Amino acid sequence: MNTAPALLVSGLKFRYKQRNPGAFGYVLDLPNLSVAAGEQLLLTGGSGTGKSTLLQLIAGLCDPDEGIVEVAGTHIHELRGAARDAFRGRTIGMIFQTFNLLHGFSALENVLAALMFSTIHEDEHRTRATTLLSRLGISDTNARVERMSVGQQQRVAVARALACAPKLVLADEPTASLDPENASAAMELIRGACAEAGASLLCVSHDPTLIPSFARVESLATIAAAKTEVHS
Repeated sequence: MNTAPALLVSGLKFRYKQRNPGAFGYVLDLPNLSVAAGEQLLLTGGSGTGKSTLLQLIAGLCDPDEGIVEVAGTHIHELRGAARDAFRGRTIGMIFQTFNLLHGFSALENVLAALMFSTIHEDEHRTRATTLLSRLGISDTNARVERMSVGQQQRVAVARALACAPKLVLADEPTASLDPENASAAMELIRGACAEAGASLLCVSHDPTLIPSFARVESLATIAAAKTEVHS
């Protein structure tokens, strides 16, 4: 039985409408990109090359001008409103550069908040959240996240991203706020947690020190240039 890729992007184009309305060209022009089930991909590119925009498009947080984004076999931009939010919540995990944790809430409550969007039975939420946090080295699950170290906050963010057993995890510059030693450890944590959960990982970063950690590394600029070469 064939398994749908975790991610399939085709002919994706996007420009911000509110900026330079008379200007031509796209912020992002990506002919194709795919991530197989269980695969881990590092997508590199400098600041302003559209890496974060690409993740927002994949997650359905904004819509492209053209193109198709399929996550686990579903065209996410054909979904609307609550249906898209529900699909994102149960299929895509997200790890942000600044973590985006809910301050004033505990580590456990942050993970439980993510589970509200899952199809996992409510009776299992607390056990699942506690188990995930424990596996990632968070023993005091009732500690408020703003009182945790940066490293501990990242572990909570990883637990939250994996809470709903997603098919695809998107990581946006996940080591940008860490020193080199902690960045390497954090990346291994993210990769290991995704592998254990069976989730595919798409990590975008401008940090060249992450390259040795990944079996597959692609440059966003190289992928985008492929279309130009075909039509030149």
